[in-house]
Amino acid sequence: MLNFGHWNKNTTNPLEAQNSLCNIVGDMADLKSATTVLDVGSGFSEPALLWKSEFPHIDLLCMNVNLSQLQFGSRLITMSLTSQGSDHEINRLGLVNATSIKIPLKDNSVDRVIALESAQHFKPLNEFVSESKRILKNNGSLVMAIPTVSSELRAPEILKLGILSFTWSSEHYQYKEIEKIILKNNFQISDKRFIGANVYAPLADYYIKNRETLKTKILEKYPAIVEKILFKSMIKMKEVSQKGIIDYILLKCTSE
Repeated sequence: MLNFGHWNKNTTNPLEAQNSLCNIVGDMADLKSATTVLDVGSGFSEPALLWKSEFPHIDLLCMNVNLSQLQFGSRLITMSLTSQGSDHEINRLGLVNATSIKIPLKDNSVDRVIALESAQHFKPLNEFVSESKRILKNNGSLVMAIPTVSSELRAPEILKLGILSFTWSSEHYQYKEIEKIILKNNFQISDKRFIGANVYAPLADYYIKNRETLKTKILEKYPAIVEKILFKSMIKMKEVSQKGIIDYILLKCTSE
């Protein structure tokens, strides 16, 4: 999974947290009543597989600008669905190699667009939201899970983001900026949730608690300095989250 996850008191590991975030986003998007879904910035397609297993009736497209991730996802999807004897369902889970600001789909062709921890890479964000509006049917929904910052950060202030200064190397959007773009494109914000407290600090705490075990695995592939930087970044990430410098927002935007 390529997401930080949603943690609660019962979460025991990152995969559980990541699956939880996928499920929360799927519920927010009301996939139960969806027919055609586009996952933009789909990573290795694991979220799509999770959603597909729970809602086999949906036609789901995974779209990613990173071709190697799509190719990996293609192998993963084929192996997973074939092992379940679900050849028919394979035809209902497609892969699209394209950019988020030029979506190669017809107008009014989908009823859900999802960007699960990917929209922070979209530039300009307005182009993605505009394209989502174009391809969504009336009363369709755009759902985003996106890290945000409390104010515009410039170097060397970017180091305040801790580990995010490495993994979140693209845009650093503020919520008010995102909200302005959404409203500008004639979406209504029907649900918003600030979940940073369930994302950053618990992930950092997990790493700190399990550092020795994780360190052993990391050192199998990387030099010790990498793990030291990661450890310090985790501590910094927890700090800036608790200070409100960063947050994490779930948004459901309904097409008017």
